[in-house]
Amino acid sequence: MLIASLALLAAAVYYAALCALRPFAPCRKCRGLGEIERFGKTRMCPRCHNGKLRLRLGRRAFNAWLRTRHAGTRPTPTLTKESR
Repeated sequence: MLIASLALLAAAVYYAALCALRPFAPCRKCRGLGEIERFGKTRMCPRCHNGKLRLRLGRRAFNAWLRTRHAGTRPTPTLTKESR
């Protein structure tokens, strides 16, 4: 049980470091090519729109957490003698 918990923790730390160091990964639909072939015709990838990369899920969640935290911890304006 302890080994499984440590393995899960190690995988989570590895993924967090990967999201911090390399936030973008190749698109899964086109495998990083930007184009897919459908019915014998080449067309733009609908998922990445020829960007060839996508933002990792963990990085997307971290960015959302940062936006929420920033919105909730904005400093309140200080009162001055003139505004009292």
